[in-house]
Amino acid sequence: MSAVGVIPARLSSTRLPGKILLDIGGKPMLQHVWERARKAVKLQDVIIACDHEQIYDKARSFGAEVVMTRQDHPSGSDRVAEVMASRYCDIVVNIQGDEPFIDPLLIDSLVKSLELDPAPVMATVIQRFEKKEDFFDPNAVKVVIDKNKNALYFSRSPVPYHRDGGIMDVSRYFKHLGIYAYRREFLLTYCVWPKSFLEQEEALEQLRVLENGYKIKTVETNADSIGVDTPEDLIRAKGYYEKTRC
Repeated sequence: MSAVGVIPARLSSTRLPGKILLDIGGKPMLQHVWERARKAVKLQDVIIACDHEQIYDKARSFGAEVVMTRQDHPSGSDRVAEVMASRYCDIVVNIQGDEPFIDPLLIDSLVKSLELDPAPVMATVIQRFEKKEDFFDPNAVKVVIDKNKNALYFSRSPVPYHRDGGIMDVSRYFKHLGIYAYRREFLLTYCVWPKSFLEQEEALEQLRVLENGYKIKTVETNADSIGVDTPEDLIRAKGYYEKTRC
């Protein structure tokens, strides 16, 4: 199967304006993401889908293939779909532009999961919780899976609910990491559906898929990941880069 990676790149950001162009170790964060995504052997191409000339020019300067998209897309998935509407492949990977240390092997695992199982229309990444306080943080999205590692539900609330109280082993529960692989035809269909009830309640777009009766495969990882959303995250990312030079 053929696979393409797309990095949706939006200039505006509420908590950290212009974050994808901020410097980490002498390179913009977006360049780190692009360079690591290109190391994924399952991807034939990696494309940056942007909404601003400043991003377009910067991406071109470090040699990336970049496409200018509409500015009014409500989500990264919609931006990816605009690019892939005119390109053919079997699988599309939506790679977050604020994950400068994304593991290329993880991208390959997502693609492989859809190659091996024809039932799911999407795949995404999960990771076991390490800290109890993170489990109760609404910004850390929880996911419940079935025995075949298909997602049953995503929530900002702590699910599953531990009815008996007491000490809870949070390592038995999973958080969701926001990278997706889609079958291309499904992505183009999904993006024209109206927002679903659960999606609007939780502000989680992947619930639209489950609510319409489709399966999302999950892939577990223990790889380190630093998503950059705040100035504090950027400091952590710079420190991680200086320590690892990855």
